[in-house]
Parts: sequence; C-alpha cells; structure tokens
Amino acid sequence: MNPALSPVVTTPTAGSPDAEARIRELAQSLSLEQQVQLLTGADVWSTHAIPEIGMSRIVMSDGPAGVRGEDFDERHDSISLPSSSALSATWSVETARRYGQVLGQEARRKGVHAVLGPTINLHRSPLGGRHFECMSEDPRLTATIAAGYVEGVQSMGVGATPKHYIANEAETDRFTADSVVDERPLRELYLAAFEDAITEARSWLVMSSYNSINGTTASENKLLETPLSTEWGFDGVVVSDWTGVRSVEAANAHQDLEMPGPVGHWGPKLLAAINEGKVSREAILEKVTRILRLAARVGSLEGFTPAVTAPPAELNGAAVAREVATRGAVLVRNNGVLPLDATQLKSVAVIGHNADEARTQGGGSATVMPKHTVSPLEGLRKGLPDGVQVTYARGAKVAEGLQAFPRTAIHNPVSNVPGIRVTFLDTDGAVISGEDRLATHLIWFGIGIPEGAASIHMETDWTAPTAGIHHLGIGTVGQISFALNGEEVFNSELEDDTDVLGAALFDPPKTVHAIEAVAGEVVRIEAEYQLPKQQVIPFTAILLGEETVVEDPQAEIDAAVEAARAADVAVVVVGTNAAIESEGFDRKNLDLPGHQNELVAAIAAANPRTVVVVNSGSPVLMPWLDDVSAVLLGWFGGQEFGHAIADILLGNEEPGGRLPTTWPAALEDVPVLNTTPVDGKVVYSEGIHVGYRAWLKQQAEGGAAPALPFGFGLGYTTIELGKASAPQCVPAGKDVVVHVPVKNTGTRTGREVVQAYLARKDSSVERPVRWLAGYAGTHLAPSGTDSVEVRIPAKAFGHYDGGWQLEPGTFTLLVGRHSADTFQELEIEIR
Repeated sequence: MNPALSPVVTTPTAGSPDAEARIRELAQSLSLEQQVQLLTGADVWSTHAIPEIGMSRIVMSDGPAGVRGEDFDERHDSISLPSSSALSATWSVETARRYGQVLGQEARRKGVHAVLGPTINLHRSPLGGRHFECMSEDPRLTATIAAGYVEGVQSMGVGATPKHYIANEAETDRFTADSVVDERPLRELYLAAFEDAITEARSWLVMSSYNSINGTTASENKLLETPLSTEWGFDGVVVSDWTGVRSVEAANAHQDLEMPGPVGHWGPKLLAAINEGKVSREAILEKVTRILRLAARVGSLEGFTPAVTAPPAELNGAAVAREVATRGAVLVRNNGVLPLDATQLKSVAVIGHNADEARTQGGGSATVMPKHTVSPLEGLRKGLPDGVQVTYARGAKVAEGLQAFPRTAIHNPVSNVPGIRVTFLDTDGAVISGEDRLATHLIWFGIGIPEGAASIHMETDWTAPTAGIHHLGIGTVGQISFALNGEEVFNSELEDDTDVLGAALFDPPKTVHAIEAVAGEVVRIEAEYQLPKQQVIPFTAILLGEETVVEDPQAEIDAAVEAARAADVAVVVVGTNAAIESEGFDRKNLDLPGHQNELVAAIAAANPRTVVVVNSGSPVLMPWLDDVSAVLLGWFGGQEFGHAIADILLGNEEPGGRLPTTWPAALEDVPVLNTTPVDGKVVYSEGIHVGYRAWLKQQAEGGAAPALPFGFGLGYTTIELGKASAPQCVPAGKDVVVHVPVKNTGTRTGREVVQAYLARKDSSVERPVRWLAGYAGTHLAPSGTDSVEVRIPAKAFGHYDGGWQLEPGTFTLLVGRHSADTFQELEIEIR
C-alpha cells in the first residue's frame, strides 16, 4: 500500500472538521482514473470499492416502502410497509420516523447503506401512476412527513435518498418529458416539498429525476446547485435515477454519481472530457469528496467513525407495518354501523377480489418480497369470534393478467419441498447449478444468474384449487418453451411491446393456455427460457401463474348478493390492480376496474349494513358513496393490511387517518389532470393552484366541489376544538405558535388532527384561497383534554418572487379539521 494512502490511526467521526479535512486529502490522493471510476456504479446497485484507501462499496437498494436489497429473491424476504400515501395519511411525523427506522433496520440487515426513498413528488394529478408512492398534494404535509422518514432511516446509520428531484409528477414519457414550471410554483410547491428533508433532516443523498425541467434534463440542471447545494447546504451525494445521466455534460452540474454501472455515459468519455478541459478537475474532486463523505457516514471508509455508532433500540417491523396501516386508514363515511359489535354478529359476508388477493404494495421499483401478507378476509377470520360465520364471494374480477401461483399451491418435484425448482444450464444443456425457489415470479436484476448460463429450466407441480377450466401461463420477454403435464403447448419468442422497464419486470408479455382439472388435481408445469446474449441492464423476469377468466360476470355478482343478503353485515373490498397503479405509466381514468361499482350497488341494495373498504393507493371514483353504510380507505396497506382492517372494523383500533389528497366525485371535475406531454412538454399551467388549492379556486369561480376534501377523516368518538389562540402581531421572520384546547366528549379513545391554514384577503400578489400552514395530532381517552400546539413556520407567510418575499399586513389564520371545514378565524399581523 502506498504510505501516502494509508489510513490514519485516529478515527475522526464522519462530519467533524478533522474528518472533512482527511476526506478531502483522500480524494486528492486518488489518481484521476480512480476518481472518475468512483463516479459511476460498479454494478446495478453499488459503487466501486477502492481498497487502497480502505473504501468498500456503498450498496443502494430500492425503497420507499421496504428495502429489497440487491436482488428480487423472495427467499431474502423484506418487511413490506404501507404505501407512502398511507404513511402521509397518518399526519404524524413521529409515525414517519418509526417507519423510516424500520427501513433503516431492514437496510442494515441486508447489508444496504442507502435506501432509495422517500418519494416526495407531489400529487399534482390523481392520474399520476406513482401517486401511491408519493405522499401528498400539499408541500407542507409532504415536507414534514418526508423529514420524519429521513430522520428515521438515518438514525440507523443508513442514508436516505429523497427522490425524484424535481417536478417529476407523471410517468408518461418520463425519460424524455420536459416539465415546464414557473419559478414561483417550483419554489413554493415542488421544491418546498423537498426542503425539510435536506435542511432539517440533513439527508445524505438526493436522487435526480429522469425528466427535464424547463428545457434542461434533471441530471444537468442548475437546480442541483441552487437551491439544493447553495441555499439548503446539501453536502451529500446526488445520485442519478437509474440511467438518468444522459451525457458528460452532467458532470458540469452538481450530479455526483451515475447509476447503474459499470457502463454509462461517464467513464472513458468523462476522462477524455477532463483531459480536454471540458470538465474541471475541481468539479470532479468535489464529487469524489461527497462520495467519500457518504462512505464515511455509512461505515464504508476505514479510519472514520460512522455517523451513527449507537442506533436506537430495534423496532418490531411487522408491528410498525400494522400500526401505520391502522393510523393511515381513513374513515370517510359511517352511519353508525362501525365499529362492528362482534358479540351481536352471527354471520359476515366478505366480498371482493381484493378481499382475498389484496394489493398490499404498488408496482414497479417499490416492490419488495415479504415473507407473508395478510388479506382482509384472513384478518377478519382471525379477528372475529369462532361463533361468527364468515363467508366469501369474489363478486367481481379485479386482478388482470397472470398472477403468480399462491405459494401454498406449488410443490418442487425435484427437491420434494414446497415451491419451484430452477436450474441454470450452459450452451450444451449441462447443469451449472440449481436452486429451490419459493415463488413463481422470478426476477434477476444484475445479480443471481451464474456465469456461463445460457438457459433457465423451471419445474413445479401445481395443485388446482377448484374444479373447472384453469388458464395457466408464462410471461417473459424472449424465447420460452412451456409444457403442461409433459405436453409442450408453447415454444416461441414473447416480444416486449413497450420500452417501460417496470412493465417487462412486473407485467411481461405472456402466453396463456386452458386446462381442465378437478379440485386437488396436480399439474406438472415445466418451462425453459433462453437467456439473451447481450443486455444494457442485465435483467431477466419470468412469471408463472394463472389468469382469472370470468365467463359470466353477472353470475359472480348474483352469488355475492346472495351471500350478502344472508349475512348480518357485508364487507366489500374494492380496489385497483397492477395494470392501473404502477411505476412506468399513468392512469387513464379514476374508475374502479371491472364490475366493482355494479357489485357494490347490488350488495348495498341487498343488505343495508354494507361496509366498503377501498384498497387503492390513490383516489378512485365512488358513485355509491352515499348509498352504503360505511367507507374506509385502506390504501396499499403493507403486509399487515388485513389485520389493520379487521382491527378498525371491529373497533379494536380507531381509524386515525386524514386524507393527504383530495378525492373527486367525477373525473371531469378534477382541476388538474394533464400527465401526458404535448410536444414533449408537461406544462404546469395551474401555477400555485394544485390539489385542494385548485379545488378551492375552482369552487370560488362556481365550479364543482370534490367528493372528499383534503385533510378529511372521521373517527369513532367526538372531539371538540376549543377556542384557538395565537399572537395578534408577529415580527417578520418569526414562527407563530397556535394553541388549541381539545376535549374528547365521546365514550371511546380517539384521535384528532388540528389543521391550521392561512389566507390573505386583498393581497397584492396572487395567492391560493387558503393554504396549509401547520398541523398537530393528539390522542385522547374519553373525557381527556389536551392543549394542541401547532407551529407555523415563518416561511408560510412568504411568497417567492426572485427570492423569498413577505407582504406585510394582516393574514387570516383558519383553524379546523380539514380544508373545507367551518373554521375558527383569527387575524395575525406580520410586521
């Protein structure tokens, strides 16, 4: 080892002045070739190691609702937390910290140093395909929840990565779309959503987005410098979204790390650009310093004490998943039927495809592989007393395309264990290696396929759950053979009809074949896939499963109606599917897929005690909202979803959530819908009027109101808000603290979220009708009281016009429970 590169004996703590000086020395000690190598990933998920300075690789993993690790192998299971929309619906920074801590724990367990989350782009349009993965339509709510998340992750010594910076609110043409946003909404909304995660939680990474902003792609945009690095003081690593670096020019911006590697747009091209004077050595040194700083923080650089040496006591990940699902569920209608009194029930009809095959997470890179998931049907069966009869009817098909076989239905005939046998073969058909897998959705993304493999052979015995025609198939991209009971039924190439990576991984092209079987009959399934010789990003995805085919939809509804009519109460679980909410594409409408609306209407007509649980990550239209007894929005509730739903319906827990985004009554009512670029541009023409702000502006002009307003949510008790108090006159630049006395006047423990909005009459600048300025929650036992403190940051009174400006004068402070409430009003003069 070169003595000049030897680690020092002392171990300065990452972030200390001594550590900063030593990190810069190490960065300068590297050759230019080593420096450039460090700026592009070594593989799909990690950076290069530099043993000469004691630097091991930094491993990154997809979030934001779980930590998958470096592979998609179901044997390496992960805790599956509820979606970000569910987390934001808790309106609880403390819950967000616990959520983040579980992710940090999971990362440490899997050898991961940085979690690629949270996703904190705004809910600009309900048609956004990754709406479920984002938090809220409001920048204040998003910023505070995101900061809590980041604090939780980093409390475990693991870096958090707020993404996607910036103005990345749609999926259509996401690699090429140009988001055209004026400076004021960019600052007050989209950048504001990121700010607390950087300035308060001090995030160690940020991910730049695919899209352009006002004509310049994100990885080359000046916004990476200002406000991120300058005004906000960000000293971490800007990592690209995967393949998000488009040219050497990104090295002249504050883009630090190109992922994935080892082949990209930098490497030799960047080295040549530096030698030609097109990129400065000082810029390269700054990027290397930032990467070494991250390495020191996460414990990947010898000679430095990591930023966290004593992480907090470990949390129970499953318990936190259940807690978040419960606290984030939003009760939006209840005529008194909830909570159900189990002692008075003899029978419950559980209805809906999603009741049995719930969506617990959204599609795309957010996908993780939990050890188990709990459906609402399972949760209710476990939660109800033994004497209560629980029946089930699907009622209406929801899941589209191939669905992986349930693990309980497959058996590995080679190893005589549950699951499927996977064998890797060379070009001569000789066995290289084999493995026993537990699931039939197999994904290899940059790791796991042995060198020299030319094909993959799969074999399993599937047991038919019912008698009749079953539609079995396989999905992938490439050459595949498929055999049922020894008969080859397909041997050809399946071609990808989209350039969306997520679609190829999670919803690949397929071939499906009908086979008749009696209940319990075993069908031998074999398939062999020919590996492609060259891939830009090495990935292979193969899905073996069954497709649900319904010949007579009305017959399914009729059977469900009979079950509902015979029961004391009907619980109908409706929702979306993977073809509607996922990374890679936007939604076409807000309708529930299939015949679910007809199903709910028919059930409500048959049983007046009908409770609907909505299992979607983002808003759907509910034309039956006023015709049913109760409606609970459960989002994508993570692995403990069914337990949380049962807890709430049976009154074991309070529905604690409040809407983080507005829910419309009709698609045509929504003020902001455009997610599809026109001439390559998505124009944010609505300016500062997004979400409830746009709805309030529309209503003020005589337009439609939403079905459910931002911030709304019901509970099982009654809580009174007393008279709010706040200073009447406040110096400019000072936070305002609002005190609100609250009392639980009901008979159950309950939760309230006090929300404070600001308004400005006769303003000299354009403003929203009102905007969220602060919030705070409280839990109260019956007859319990509290004085809730809502802190309003000074910047809430400002507006952006070439810089942050303050219009002195009187603001109206509105205190209530949601954005359309009948508010208490106070006047605050800002001097």
